[in-house]
Amino acid sequence: MSIEPTKIEKAGLEQKQLARIYVDHTHLGRHVTGLERITQELFSPEALAPLKLTPVKASGTMDLVMRQNIVLPAKLALDQKALMLCPGFPPSFALSCFGSRVIPYIHDLFLLNRNEDLNPRARLYMAPSFRAAVKKLPRFLVNSQYTADELRKVCRKDAKIWLYRPMVGNVFGLDDEGRGKREISTDQPLRLMALGTVEPRKNLSAAAKIVAALRAKGHANATLDIVGRFGWGTELEQLKKAPGVTLHGYQSIEKTRELMARADLFINTSHDEGLGLPLLEAQYAGLPVIAPDAQVFKEVLGNSGLLINPKNAGGAARQILALIAKPDWQLKHKQRAAANLQRWNDAAMADRISITNKLGGLAGQGF
Repeated sequence: MSIEPTKIEKAGLEQKQLARIYVDHTHLGRHVTGLERITQELFSPEALAPLKLTPVKASGTMDLVMRQNIVLPAKLALDQKALMLCPGFPPSFALSCFGSRVIPYIHDLFLLNRNEDLNPRARLYMAPSFRAAVKKLPRFLVNSQYTADELRKVCRKDAKIWLYRPMVGNVFGLDDEGRGKREISTDQPLRLMALGTVEPRKNLSAAAKIVAALRAKGHANATLDIVGRFGWGTELEQLKKAPGVTLHGYQSIEKTRELMARADLFINTSHDEGLGLPLLEAQYAGLPVIAPDAQVFKEVLGNSGLLINPKNAGGAARQILALIAKPDWQLKHKQRAAANLQRWNDAAMADRISITNKLGGLAGQGF
């Protein structure tokens, strides 16, 4: 999604652009999940125009490893003024040696604080280099104030942390026109939907337990549709046996749009998130969003969501039943969703203008 930064003096920036800005795109080319989507939308040449970015891509895992550990550091060694933006994988040990010329985009701190939820590749390849980069580098971009606060606890005291929230586009082509027209009763399925990789951190088994509690409290046909690739851990087998749960795996935009259109509620029960982009994306369908009562979700949803304790399935079910018992609840949440998207995207636009100016200044002044 290209956003034109109208408040930036393009001609002046182009004159100041003395240093090349490389962007690590080596992780692109696989399934497009949140990490890849953020890179495409926030760190493409179009997104940060008028800055002239040079993306560096890879083909396959071995090429990715070679480029991150050899090719990218070599580019900075050969070009003494160049910057390197790392919006996906953490900078390699070799890349972090270039200090202020390397700027990672921090999505979350899971590589540091949730080792038990990591897959082997993340634990062995990504976590060590991430730990080194966080302690050594002096500049970071982050996706939320929550991530900034968490990063501040572990990075250098003099590090600069710049907020660069993503604009949330209607990536699934959703609309909220029909929202509120379907009657909800105990005779009809109450449809919940979740979006994300099936892996321990997403805690999707908690969402399944909430659905089971809803089925026990009168909505015997309550369902949970889960869209996302099958990752690691033991939850997959648990979810296959859970009543009312359908695992759809990774799906096309068209299929995801179809499932969101027929859903009544969108639910997230993650142990933690750096942002939680799907919560905002689901609001284009006018869906009420259920999320854990935690700082990051309050930041993302404002007053537009229903905050729960995922550890208390019965209590969460009671909150959901109270929500859907209110008159015009679907229309009210549709309005709240639209207002929240506007609030978030206004803030994200301001971030984009600010970051374009900051990077333009760095590229023009040397180090």
